[in-house]
Amino acid sequence: MTFTVDDVAYLRSAAGRQALDEAGKLALSGARLVNDIAALRAAFGDRAAVLAETVQLRRRAAAKFADPSDWLFTDEALQQATAAPVAAHRAARLAGATVHDATCSIGGELVALRDSADHVVGSDLDPVRVAMAAGNVPDVEVCRADALRPITRDAVVILDPARRAGGRRRFDPRAYTPALDAVFDVYRDRDMVVKCAPGIDFAEIERMGFTGEIEVTSVGGGVREACLWSPALAGAGVRRRATVLDRGEQITDTEPDDCAVAPAGRWIVDPDGAVVRAGLVRHYAARHGLWQLDPDIAYLSGDRLPDGVRGFEVLEELGYHERRLRAALAARSAGAVEILVRGVNVDPDVLRTRLRLRGSKQLTVVITRLGSGSASRATAYICRPSR
Repeated sequence: MTFTVDDVAYLRSAAGRQALDEAGKLALSGARLVNDIAALRAAFGDRAAVLAETVQLRRRAAAKFADPSDWLFTDEALQQATAAPVAAHRAARLAGATVHDATCSIGGELVALRDSADHVVGSDLDPVRVAMAAGNVPDVEVCRADALRPITRDAVVILDPARRAGGRRRFDPRAYTPALDAVFDVYRDRDMVVKCAPGIDFAEIERMGFTGEIEVTSVGGGVREACLWSPALAGAGVRRRATVLDRGEQITDTEPDDCAVAPAGRWIVDPDGAVVRAGLVRHYAARHGLWQLDPDIAYLSGDRLPDGVRGFEVLEELGYHERRLRAALAARSAGAVEILVRGVNVDPDVLRTRLRLRGSKQLTVVITRLGSGSASRATAYICRPSR
């Protein structure tokens, strides 16, 4: 649904807060949804929709925010909101700076910046989001402004261009709001930080004139974003950085990348998605004494598992064929099987069903392509996961 500034004012009023407390006692999901909405209409009339939507959004926000119980959101703003650990990491890199979040939306980033930066202001073009941000983060100054018409001069500018329209993702950075090429043009002489989707074409960004650092960040096992740091804010000589927040590990393209290619050792390691997306697999391997199974595939191997990293102990290697794999797994009494695939056209979910395993052991199967051209072969490794 679409919120209005009047809706925000109501939800922040004493009456609105009391109504939200009442709405929060309802399930507002599944078989109860229709009856619960009817109950809200009976009690609060036309306000029922904004009450139900706010309660549902707050519940969803728990995956990104430490305590969203008093926050207001729109659906699209919540979808694009930065997860709290990622925002805190970025804010730490800007500790002591004066920062202007020029696309502050409902204020998610402002909370982390407020606790790290020397001074913070926020702005957004959407009046509803500005009103929400003003209530969500009342101790930060927020105003309405167009991100492409700068209202600050000496501050580091953070921008998070909208990558959705009508619920659909936009993949062309020139179709973002504001467009990325326009952002680069307006802020070419400013210190800036730009949040982007992790799948953005890095080569295209560089063709648009970006010359700073691209940081890819993961948390909770998933890649969350690519962040562009202008040259003055980048690490010395760094063009690519992978940050794995769960392990507190960062790796950059300034580190050695001398990495051998060799047959599998005791362990197979599937590097974190941030490492893979940032193109730093070889650098990661060199840091941890690992090697590649194939120069074009991200799977790594080694005789020792890096501390804190989940790996797969190789029990058996065989040329991949579904029938052979099924027999080998059955011989090991495999039941539940995790299937990892790179470089081979295999759907893990379909294969898992077709294997028809009846055993009791939990194993992992790593399927990958080794070699290229006519020498290419699909290989399967039956493994025992480290955890």
